[in-house]
Amino acid sequence: MKAKGLELPLPGYTEEDTYKWIIECINKVLPTAEDYGIVLALENHWGLTRDSKGVLKILKEVNSPWLKALMDTGNFIENTYQQLEEIAPYTILVHAKTYFGGGEWYTLEIDYNKVFQILKKHNYKGWITLEYEGKEPYKTGIRKSIDLLLKYL
Repeated sequence: MKAKGLELPLPGYTEEDTYKWIIECINKVLPTAEDYGIVLALENHWGLTRDSKGVLKILKEVNSPWLKALMDTGNFIENTYQQLEEIAPYTILVHAKTYFGGGEWYTLEIDYNKVFQILKKHNYKGWITLEYEGKEPYKTGIRKSIDLLLKYL
């Protein structure tokens, strides 16, 4: 958390080595995903996918219709909306994060009006899942989260 998702390569290796490994691994599983008709979703998270640059590097180098982006609205801590905009054209699934009562690890004030404008601009038609990370009891926090998201659907 202190490093905001930045994870350095193992000693003796470079960031390019780590991208190479990830891309090789994804390319190994893609034929099986395709055989089953499954599109894999790469989430913006920590490490190599902590920013849109990393997500896009992997997506573009793999270059397959069987690998798309999973947009987590709470995982780009810096320049949130710019980065969400950059991965939006590749997005197949959205995790809409909420933090009622404050977050377990951190709290972001997510402007869902901006998020949904980005999704509409890119003609997103996929699923939007709720990822509740608030400290408020789940019975009320999830209800508030659903009410919030329904305003935009």
